[in-house]
Amino acid sequence: MTEPGAPYNQKATHLGAKKDVFGTNSGVNKNLLILHFTVFIWGFTGILGQLISISAVNLVWYRVLIASLSLFLYFKFNKTAFKVNRNTLLKLMLTGALVGGHWILFFASIKLSTVPVTLVCLSSITLFTAIFEPIINKKRISKMEIIAGIFIVLGIILIFKFETKYTKGIIAGLVSAVLASLFAIINSRQVKHHEAPVIAFYELSGALLWITIYLLATGGPAEFAIPKPADIGYLVLLGTVCTSLAYVAGVSVMRELSAFRVALITNLEPVYGIIMAFLFFGDMNKMSVGFWVGSVIILSTIFLFPVAQKQVVKRRNR
Repeated sequence: MTEPGAPYNQKATHLGAKKDVFGTNSGVNKNLLILHFTVFIWGFTGILGQLISISAVNLVWYRVLIASLSLFLYFKFNKTAFKVNRNTLLKLMLTGALVGGHWILFFASIKLSTVPVTLVCLSSITLFTAIFEPIINKKRISKMEIIAGIFIVLGIILIFKFETKYTKGIIAGLVSAVLASLFAIINSRQVKHHEAPVIAFYELSGALLWITIYLLATGGPAEFAIPKPADIGYLVLLGTVCTSLAYVAGVSVMRELSAFRVALITNLEPVYGIIMAFLFFGDMNKMSVGFWVGSVIILSTIFLFPVAQKQVVKRRNR
């Protein structure tokens, strides 16, 4: 465990990384596999959100409560130090407000519309990240990233035709995507100084704190709904595998991958989620021609973007 606030030994990490037969960094390839698996798990959260009967705010409160407790037990069981300095604690707890807001709006969007419509809105994370990351990190906005983000959004729009009756769900989904983009960019900076489980623990604890304050301020103890027996198993799965485990994995890959690259691959979540929605709920209308055309555009953009990026770099270096 590194000391709180101390940067990781990036040189050691890069020296230890090997290149495969294609000349690419094997550490990056490993992180890409972890990220794809994580995105697959995230795709399942929409299914759980539709299966769990309690409100979006209560659902997220139980989610972050279970996730925070599981990470705390992990630290204690492994005798891992997880203290951070006051400044870092404040930053992570405040970031937790963005995390909590994102999830509340995500599940609210599902309940106000459908799983597919919500996942469609979530695809806009790529475009928001392409805009916000250069501004926050004080870099030049990449035209290539903006174009890739637009292609992603166009591909997702082809999957489903939005209906006016889902306006509130669409708005909630888009704002959720904005918050997800912001905390992803913040985490891409934090992970250079702190370990992913520590970041996840304090951000999830922060989300728990802010949601608890909100529930107490709006209605007091009566606002804390008791889940039905059928919901408990889903909440445990959501809080452990789909939150604490997936959140730690999602943050850890940012040591090697940029926030935009992570957002780009995260756009597979709608594809995974829609396929699972079809398997669980059996709605054949969701597997339309538009779905397959949009999926091809999304997958092509995700996998061709790194190739195009390398070609641009080569041309600049000539």
